[in-house]
Amino acid sequence: MPNVTGLKCIECDHVVAESGVQYLCESCGGNLEVMYDYEKAKEEWNEKFAENSKEYSIWRYAPLLPVKPLNLGGLKVGWTPLVESDRLRDMLEMSQLYLKDDTQNPTASLKDRATAIALAKAVELNISTVTCASTGNAASSLSGLSAAIGLEVNIFVPENAPVPKISQMLLYGANVYKIKGNYDDALDLSIQSTIKFGWYNRSSGYNPYLSEGKKTVAFEICEQLDWNAPDAVVVPVGDGCIIGGVHKGFYDLLQIGMISKMPRLIAVQAEGANPIVEAFDSGNDLKDSEANTIADGIAVGKPREGQKALRAIRETEGYAVAVSDNAILEAVNTLSSKCGIFVEPAAAASLAGLRKCLNDSVIHKYDRVVLLLTGHGLKAPEAAIGNLKAKEIEPDISAVT
Repeated sequence: MPNVTGLKCIECDHVVAESGVQYLCESCGGNLEVMYDYEKAKEEWNEKFAENSKEYSIWRYAPLLPVKPLNLGGLKVGWTPLVESDRLRDMLEMSQLYLKDDTQNPTASLKDRATAIALAKAVELNISTVTCASTGNAASSLSGLSAAIGLEVNIFVPENAPVPKISQMLLYGANVYKIKGNYDDALDLSIQSTIKFGWYNRSSGYNPYLSEGKKTVAFEICEQLDWNAPDAVVVPVGDGCIIGGVHKGFYDLLQIGMISKMPRLIAVQAEGANPIVEAFDSGNDLKDSEANTIADGIAVGKPREGQKALRAIRETEGYAVAVSDNAILEAVNTLSSKCGIFVEPAAAASLAGLRKCLNDSVIHKYDRVVLLLTGHGLKAPEAAIGNLKAKEIEPDISAVT
């Protein structure tokens, strides 16, 4: 059985026992966080266990997950490559740079990690219909993994969700509701539908178990570095769930003695959607803002897990930085042409943020740094390609130069 001891509110510290369907704090409405019996987990998970394990997926880390492993119809989530690109490293004049390539998950994004946990919880609760609101990746992930195990899916997306991501959802068999509004409107409607119809909701900022899936990327990074934590991890940030999960993963490993230090977490947002950066810079409370960026995956003006994100940055002595859409598109091009890894704009924000941090001496060239690459470029190809165009020529060899 999972080593969960309860759920704790990150706002008011209210603790509740894990029981049934749980989303937000019943006392103040804040985000909940899963707590573990680390002494028991330590007995079940150690380096020797890791060396002997043949399970190369997120279920490899079952002692620190809140659900029993679920067979996802043969699909494997997690254990994605940690790529060391010599060309990119040399271009940036860095000594140690790694790319955690989560585009290689089943539906081509990091969101599959969270979806796997959410689906395991839905199955545990005997709920056969699931839902979520999403700018695209979380919804495609829920649709795809649910298709593999036969659950019904109802999706809510904003009107500007990319066509390739909607295509994924529809082809996976999901019922897709395209809202005449933004992501926050879609999320509100998904929550209302959850309450009315009893569906299980896999929405970031609402479901407390999603961070538990996303944290597995931190587990893998450390194991792939021979149980050495990096100096810094650069994370694209929208609603704050991913960086909150990454923080939780490193925290878990620290508690059971698998690593000896917490890496600095660097949050990267687009200049057109940067409420977490503004709150970090000012030291003030989070304020809602408009979201206007080419990077749809981080186009969130009202981050539902913003407090988790700020805690992750502050507790690790990290940093938050905003980058322009032009810098993001340049990063898409660089990752493709230098590394052979095609990512969507939201994922490329991590490289754009690294460049800015190097220029501002927030990160040093001798630091061991990991960039999270969270989604494949074919999920938003028109946005990713920017102004690049193919050469149009006549079908004549003389036109080839």
